[in-house]
Amino acid sequence: MALEPMSNTERLDQLIADAVAAANCVRIVLSKPQAGASTNAERVTVRPVTLAGRLKYQFATRTGSRETHENVDPPDVGERVAALFGPAFAHCHLLTTDADYAARIRRDGTVHIRSSRPTHAAPAAPGASAAAGHDRPKHYLIPEGRPCPFLAEIGVMTRRGQVRKARYGKFRQVNRFLELVNDTVEFLTPEGRLNVVDYGCGKSYLTFALHHLLTEIHGRDVSIVGLDRNADVIHECNEIAGRLGCRDLEFFPGDITSHATPGRIDLAVSLHACDTATDDALAHAIRRDAQVILAVPCCQHELAPQLMNEALSPLLRHGILRERFAAQVTDALRALALEIHGYRTQVVEFIDLEHTAKNVLLRAVRHAASDRQMQAQRRAYADLKAQLGLGVTYLDRVLGAG
Repeated sequence: MALEPMSNTERLDQLIADAVAAANCVRIVLSKPQAGASTNAERVTVRPVTLAGRLKYQFATRTGSRETHENVDPPDVGERVAALFGPAFAHCHLLTTDADYAARIRRDGTVHIRSSRPTHAAPAAPGASAAAGHDRPKHYLIPEGRPCPFLAEIGVMTRRGQVRKARYGKFRQVNRFLELVNDTVEFLTPEGRLNVVDYGCGKSYLTFALHHLLTEIHGRDVSIVGLDRNADVIHECNEIAGRLGCRDLEFFPGDITSHATPGRIDLAVSLHACDTATDDALAHAIRRDAQVILAVPCCQHELAPQLMNEALSPLLRHGILRERFAAQVTDALRALALEIHGYRTQVVEFIDLEHTAKNVLLRAVRHAASDRQMQAQRRAYADLKAQLGLGVTYLDRVLGAG
């Protein structure tokens, strides 16, 4: 008698069971909550942990700003994930040392699974000490010793894949950026071409890194546009793209607010756009309904002269402290503004390419926020401005957050 073909739901169950049995499961992420689910959880992340010398799998459940943890024995992992994927979540990402798998539930209820190259290193072996974990070599998305054409082109690597000693800092910084981007890939459209815009791309080291991550590591079809005012830099970037054969990567001279890119934007990037140019990039990305926004602000001068708060006068009377505090306030308002417009936003540390103190990255992912949540963020935005004596800002004018 012929066997019934395995459904994709059964295939996912088998992939998880095999990964757990082989101890090569790096992470499982359940996301995109289902309407009418019995849980309010927004995301569940599963990862291997070692407790008292035994391998367990920690289920970290995120609900708002609260996260709860539960440790589960390996044989029970598959059953727990199966109870969540479908009833509670529409997306499931399984990351193993052999491959990455992205499963999603379509509108008709069927399950689609896409596989891609592995993006994460092997988990620590059971029983490995914390100290030993710190001694293990760092596993990068672009590893040492493996030739990478764009890193060789910009002089970070030799053609044989050896990282140049004087450029090792740049090598680490590029990989740190890719780690931050890689954590957002699951929120991008899972099929078809990805449209990416890099506002103020400069010499475009990270634009080329982004192209490498999406095409070479994730195997996605992309259209990446880099924008910058410096026509000479843009000419050089296009020449490099031509030498590397990156036909889906183009650079244009122009202003953030004036360049019209066709179609939707899936991923918007703004790295070191000076002062209010970051606000222009955020506003343009939001108007184009970008799924993910990554912004590393540069110098921020607008708010410093406006800050007024008697209780903070010991801080504000010192110029350097006022400038640093103003930068933090600016980024806090930007994070709130993004949330007002329906983005779940994190402020995370980013290793700056120019070795300055500007090492904050705003990472925003569009989600189905309720009117009540967005109104709460709007009140928080207005309250923060009021406490610091701020009037109408450039961010208010371009984003309408105030």
